[in-house]
Amino acid sequence: MRPSADLAPLADALSRAVATASRAGRTPVVLIDGPSGAGKSSLADLLLADWPAEGAPRLVRMDDLYPGWDGLDAGSDAVGRDLLAPLRAHGSGSWQRWDWANERPAGRVQITGTEPLIVEGCGTLSRRNAALADLTVWLHADDALRKRRALARDGATFAAQWDRWQAEFDRFVAREDPVASAALVLDVTGLDLTPTAPRTARVGDLTDPVSGTTVES
Repeated sequence: MRPSADLAPLADALSRAVATASRAGRTPVVLIDGPSGAGKSSLADLLLADWPAEGAPRLVRMDDLYPGWDGLDAGSDAVGRDLLAPLRAHGSGSWQRWDWANERPAGRVQITGTEPLIVEGCGTLSRRNAALADLTVWLHADDALRKRRALARDGATFAAQWDRWQAEFDRFVAREDPVASAALVLDVTGLDLTPTAPRTARVGDLTDPVSGTTVES
């Protein structure tokens, strides 16, 4: 990760968390949560490109597994139940893809091995999920900036669903209090999160037996 006084605490925390998990013989798990447009995806891309710890990180985006616009809670539950809990217990977990275009489940992605895993997206930091992670991160950003970022990225489709999704996220926050589960809270409003190198493929973009990731259709 390129030097930055603002992100230095994150780099230090990641290095410690990965080292501790590796010594314990488990897959280091990093969860990144925060409201839409806060910069979760950008930060995850930056970590993939400029990883400040040992290992070669893998990435799961919650956007790929929510079962539709009303699926935040279902996605949050599923990532803990199907991926994080079995990964911690047995060293292997999975997650179910969602085909947004056809509104139905797609292939299931299997994740094994001890290389670090990043999961980013709204709803990652439920209390149950946070207990299965080695580092938990919450991102803050200016509300007006968040909306501009999110709509610039996802366009008219998200614009029509913004209020619906925000209401669902607000209910999640009220119930789970994810900030209280965050080991690190970062305000990234003014930060440049552009990676210094091209991002690598996220988990599920391809079948990679070397990294322990397989995709079942």
